[in-house]
Amino acid sequence: MCLFTATVTPEVRALKDMPRTTGKPEVFVCEVDTEDLAVPTTLQQKYLQVPVTHREAFLHTLLLTPANAVKSTIIFVNRTSTAQLLEQMLRLLDHRVASLHSGLPQSQRISNLARFRAKAARILVATDVAARGLDIPAVEMVINYDVPRDPDDYIHRVGRTARAGRSGESVTMVGQRDVELILAIENRVGTKMVEYAEEDVNIETRVIRDALKIVGEKKREALLEIEEGRDVTGKRKKGLSKRKK
Repeated sequence: MCLFTATVTPEVRALKDMPRTTGKPEVFVCEVDTEDLAVPTTLQQKYLQVPVTHREAFLHTLLLTPANAVKSTIIFVNRTSTAQLLEQMLRLLDHRVASLHSGLPQSQRISNLARFRAKAARILVATDVAARGLDIPAVEMVINYDVPRDPDDYIHRVGRTARAGRSGESVTMVGQRDVELILAIENRVGTKMVEYAEEDVNIETRVIRDALKIVGEKKREALLEIEEGRDVTGKRKKGLSKRKK
């Protein structure tokens, strides 16, 4: 029997140190040197400066530009709660979206991943649980909604696109407090990110003109649905009693 894992945890190492049982084979643990990690050579690495108060509006706008409106996209976040909020909010904004995070039962993770693979969902909102070990060849863009704390996590995230010689694009949303993290990432990968630019598109203007009000409304609606224990279809989750009127 073989066990494969993207992360060698203390529990995995403990398997190796367990006393051997007569007749059973020895357990071997093989770790891959993270120094060998590298971003794909066909990947375009970009950043987009965003104010922390309007992060959701910038994301919504970025997803709808002419260059990105049909791209298969993974959005990476640092927390399960953020993944839940973005999935609910983006659905309310009429994006075809699914999520992948530790707050979902395994059956739902498998179902959501299948939807994304089949392009029934164009967008997958994921925590780092999805960054390692997934092979989805058709991913065209990765968005780092949250900047990863570990540069190696950045490499794993952006490596979900530009696979097998294909071209791909990563866009990291950067706030004022993220500068040091970005510098650490650039030092690790040996490449400077370039500022996101699209011909005839001004992201900030579109945010102010088209997105701030509607995104604010849908964010509040999404937060209310989460508080009431509703899933992304708007149905109350099993096991939760209805509120008394």
